Amino acid sequence: MRRRLTILIALVFLIAGTASAQDARSVLQASLKAMGGTNLKSIQISGSGWLSQIGQTYGLAEDWPKYEVADYTRVIDYDAKWSREDYTRRQGKYPLAGRNAMPEQHVTAILSGNYAWDMQGETPVPLTRMYLDGVSFSDLRQLEMVLTPHGFLKAALAASDATAITLPIVGASDFGLSQFGRKVTIVSFMMGKYKVNGTINDQNLVELVDTWFPNPVYGDMDYEMRYTQYKDFGGIKFPGLIHVHQGDPRLNPAHNYYEVYVSDVTGNVPVTKTPVPEAVRTATVPPARVESQKLADGVWLLGGGQYNSTLVEFKDFVAVVEAPQNETRSLAVIDEANRLVPNKPIKYVINTHHHFDHAGGLRTYLSQGTTVVTHESNKQYYLDIMFYPAPRELQPDRMAMYSPMYMISRRPAPIETVGGDTRATGPYVVTDGARIMEVFHVQDMAYELGDTSYAQGNHSADMLMVYLPKEKILVNADLYSPPAPGAAPATPTTSMRNLYQNMVKLKLDVAQHVPIEGRVGTNDEFLKLVGKTLTSEK
Repeated sequence: MRRRLTILIALVFLIAGTASAQDARSVLQASLKAMGGTNLKSIQISGSGWLSQIGQTYGLAEDWPKYEVADYTRVIDYDAKWSREDYTRRQGKYPLAGRNAMPEQHVTAILSGNYAWDMQGETPVPLTRMYLDGVSFSDLRQLEMVLTPHGFLKAALAASDATAITLPIVGASDFGLSQFGRKVTIVSFMMGKYKVNGTINDQNLVELVDTWFPNPVYGDMDYEMRYTQYKDFGGIKFPGLIHVHQGDPRLNPAHNYYEVYVSDVTGNVPVTKTPVPEAVRTATVPPARVESQKLADGVWLLGGGQYNSTLVEFKDFVAVVEAPQNETRSLAVIDEANRLVPNKPIKYVINTHHHFDHAGGLRTYLSQGTTVVTHESNKQYYLDIMFYPAPRELQPDRMAMYSPMYMISRRPAPIETVGGDTRATGPYVVTDGARIMEVFHVQDMAYELGDTSYAQGNHSADMLMVYLPKEKILVNADLYSPPAPGAAPATPTTSMRNLYQNMVKLKLDVAQHVPIEGRVGTNDEFLKLVGKTLTSEK
């Protein structure tokens, strides 16, 4: 794979070396004129298509899981840097891919200058979490506006550093982009710290625009919009098909983000911009906060945010279950672990599954020598993507700044794996001779529950759970979280029943359920919820 990548890079430089420099401004003006954008102040786009959930694949050989998008409308005011997207999201025809069906939901996403928020009915919802735990929603939505065809041309014309280069496309594209020796011009400029590239074909149409944003798993993660099937909408040239990527298909099949089939485009529409709500104007991303809760002697829940970790003390070391979100969260958890158990190294970090929100903080532990315990299917994926020692220019972390040679000089990498049917082979065990921590691979029991959809109940093919037999504590991710205090009892899901089936098969004696998201609950509460008892199933 790396050899193919090296050849590809060499070809790109060879082609670029024969390309001629162009005056960027004249190229952009010609394209804006050809696309009917010279006097375009605002635009409304309508259509339908699909959307995916980035970082949430069931298995690593699959694309991001998809949902239907209906009644899609987007209005943009370019000068005001204002945008509003409205659409209906639902499961539709797409497979469940290890999760419960997406309920039908209307989504409204707004950008106004440096502020971004969503709407729930008439209520503004401040976005106090980073997109994929790496980039602010205001930065993301400003980039998304610049990635639109006319938005790119206008932003590039306004930039003082725009450059252009013309080169031939030497091979055929499988997506309908310029091919067979036709020439394209690539215009590049900086939008703050973000580099934006746009490809303009020999008909002066914008075919592709891409940029990169920081992400804890992928590093500088590609964000690419492809524009094909251009049509004339009342004098405005606009693509009939918008196809968007986030990811890197060279390293992993998951990369298709969304697709919109455009049905109508109207230019210079009147735009009613509501003032930025005060709750949005004053909202900030809160600092990482870790609150510890003692579960047993030498065992703590490290919560205080949306996600939990679990700290387990052994004679000469400690282990942490889960490194969610990003480095900021991991550093806060590590500080709290060192406060609770000083002078003992974090020897192991257990990763329940590969989803971005549960694996985004692993690099921080690996950079200090902690052994990562994960499912066997994840090892090469992590080495190729998350742990790869490439520069992270947009958001350098500890591993990028302090350990650039770590993964090269230390072999093998400190990664231990769990695989197969641990009901038969036995769990992965961490012990000091007294305390025991067992790590099991969650088996897919959907067929035993009468479900016809493969993998519906397991959420992720690589899912691990952690059991402390002496303390009777079971740690799980995304399978069961006790309802919040005062909330109505949850409806049993396939994931809950799947967890129950695994408990039965493994004959686990559980007193406390510790979720990665939510509060700690008792097993009696869990059994009452799923409507069964262990003794009745044995």
